[in-house]
Amino acid sequence: MGIEPDQHREPPRLPRALLKVWPIIAVAAMAWLVAAVAAFVVPSLAPWRPVTLAGLATGLLGTSIFVWQLAAVRRGARGAQSGLETHVAPK
Repeated sequence: MGIEPDQHREPPRLPRALLKVWPIIAVAAMAWLVAAVAAFVVPSLAPWRPVTLAGLATGLLGTSIFVWQLAAVRRGARGAQSGLETHVAPK
């Protein structure tokens, strides 16, 4: 009684709360910022300074690429990443 091997089963949709990207970006950025401040304030965490700065830079780069792709979806560019339509506010 299972699904036939040639049939594809569609996975269930994720809840809307899990599709919101900005809260995740904000929490991750705050975590890296707290870690960076701790690395510069607590002397025993000094070896972690380059790691925390790299984490902040990587997050900034990733967020910039995400925002760039959102702008491309908004203007209807053919090369825009697909699947971001759910993050674009309706006009």
